[in-house]
Amino acid sequence: MKLKIYQIDAFASRVFEGNPAAICPLDEWLDKNIMQKIAMENNLSETAFFVKNDDSYEIRWFTPTVEVNLCGHATLASAHLIFNIVDPDKDSITFNSKSGPLYVKQMNGLISMDFPAEPAHPCETPQAIIDAFGVTPVQVLKSVDYIVVFDESNDLRSFKPDLEKLKELDLRGVCITAKDTSYDFVSRFFAPNYGIDEDSVTGSAYTQLMPYWSEKLQNNELRSKQVSSRGGELFCTLDKDRIKISGRAVTYLSGEIEI
Repeated sequence: MKLKIYQIDAFASRVFEGNPAAICPLDEWLDKNIMQKIAMENNLSETAFFVKNDDSYEIRWFTPTVEVNLCGHATLASAHLIFNIVDPDKDSITFNSKSGPLYVKQMNGLISMDFPAEPAHPCETPQAIIDAFGVTPVQVLKSVDYIVVFDESNDLRSFKPDLEKLKELDLRGVCITAKDTSYDFVSRFFAPNYGIDEDSVTGSAYTQLMPYWSEKLQNNELRSKQVSSRGGELFCTLDKDRIKISGRAVTYLSGEIEI
C-alpha cells in the first residue's frame, strides 16, 4: 500500500521554524495500529490523518506513542495542505474530531482555527513541578495540562527541566508561561509521557493559556511566541467559549510511504 505524506512546518513563515507535522490524507481510515506505527516511524511530535466526508473532514492525531484528542499545529498543517493542494477552491474547513467540530478559515494571509476554550483552574503546585524546574512558580493551574506561570520570560527561555520529574505528573503535559516585553506572553511545552520531551509549538495549549492571559491582561486579542529552539508565532482571540488561534504554515516535504 502506498500513501501520500507531507511534512509541514506549522506556525512558521519559513522552513525550519515552527512545529513540523506529518500529514497523511486518506481515502478511508486505516487500522489504528497502522496509523500509530506510521506516527512512530515519522518520529515527529504529531502525525495527522484525515478523510473527506461530504463537505467536511474527519481528523485524528498521533504522537509517536499515543493517539491524542486535540492537536493545534497538526490541524493548522492539515488545513494548509487542503487549502493549497487537496482542495484549493476552499477557503474554510470543518474538521470533525474527538474534541468536536473544529473550524478553520484563511484570513488576511493567516490560517485561523476556531477551537473550544478549555479554561484552567488554580491548583496546588505539585512537588514534581518544583523539583523539575528547581524553583517555585507564581501559580499553577490545571485543565488538560498543567499551566505553570513564572515571573520572568527570560527564565522561561533558560529552563532545562528534569523530564523524569515531569513524567511523575498525571496530565498530558506541562505548559510554562510568562508575560513578555516583545509579545503579550510566551510559553514552552513539555509532554515526556506522550513521547514529546519539548514540543516546538503547541496550538492546543492556547485553548488553556488564552482564558488565563486574556483575563490577566484585560485583552481578548493577544500575540504570543512559543520560545522553543525552533520558535513559533501565534495570534489568538478569545470569543466567549471559543479560541481563535491563527498562524502561518510552510510545506517542507511531499512524498510517498509504502507499507
